[in-house]
Amino acid sequence: MKSGYEGVFLFIFFCISAMGHSALPETIIQGQQPKLSIDSKGVIRVTYGNGEKIYCLTSTNNGISFSSAVLVAELPGMHLGNTRGPQIASSRNFSFISAMDKGGNIHSYRFNHSKGGWTRVAEINDKKGSAPEGLMAIAADKEDNFYATWLDIRDGGSNNIYYSSINGKSVKWDANSLVYKSPDKHVCECCKPNIVLNGNKLVIGFRNWLMGSRDIYYSVSYDKDKSFSEAAKSGTGTWQLNACPMDGGSLAFNSEGKVSAAWRRNGDIYYWSENQAELKLGTGRDVSMAQKKNEIYIAWQDKKMLSAINLSFKDQIPFIKRQNLLAVYHPVCGDEVIIYTIT
Repeated sequence: MKSGYEGVFLFIFFCISAMGHSALPETIIQGQQPKLSIDSKGVIRVTYGNGEKIYCLTSTNNGISFSSAVLVAELPGMHLGNTRGPQIASSRNFSFISAMDKGGNIHSYRFNHSKGGWTRVAEINDKKGSAPEGLMAIAADKEDNFYATWLDIRDGGSNNIYYSSINGKSVKWDANSLVYKSPDKHVCECCKPNIVLNGNKLVIGFRNWLMGSRDIYYSVSYDKDKSFSEAAKSGTGTWQLNACPMDGGSLAFNSEGKVSAAWRRNGDIYYWSENQAELKLGTGRDVSMAQKKNEIYIAWQDKKMLSAINLSFKDQIPFIKRQNLLAVYHPVCGDEVIIYTIT
């Protein structure tokens, strides 16, 4: 975007339920890279960055209105842009925000739902400077446990997949562990990893670099992070590419608790679930997905159009044309909420 829109994003919350689709009031915010979480009471929190400052907005009415922006922290040299920026996850009593600086350190901030106020917690990576790429994701279960994954160069100077966790009341993240190291030395260097949780099943997804291909892989822990399975590939096709697509796709669980993924291969968008054939949905990039029970919603950017589909009913959701759109999905209180943004 040209001047007048740089550093600005437009919130348009779009609630999707059995009653149909309804757009909520638009809000223009100064900032970049919004991410949202929803706690067990249905409270929506949206974090974003503006320069070196991290902010958070809150909604208690399914996105109909939001609080004024609250300053969470100021982080010198914060990574911001191209999927880099503050990440957020919420549980029963706490929310966490993570953010990465260009020196390779991962900072975290905690919000106590009953007491209020954001406070700084220890750094997530226990090796100083090990995460200079600035790409990570966080998630939470319903019992105030939080989980993080990121690209880390501590082993040989190349990016591979690391992991840590913390309880909401703790002051220190657990010792970091290596989840996956590519036999070809590194995973895709500039694609954001993903992390999702379903009961005791924790899944980390990432774009690999293996034998010249940059395909989406995932690794599963069935004991909530004590061990991880050997990484497996999502889908059946492959993408031979001697460059980084800067697109890590999206990860979720289907109604049966099986891993599902949506991603870009070349210029096409695909959806896949375990033990099923991959499905081509259209053309585009920057995929986002949410699944709840039998509902599967997928959104992606196709040039200047945001496309979205209810895959369960093959219902194409109509959107107005806007430029440079990114989508974020998350289930809330029986509905689905979409944010799409101008960045």
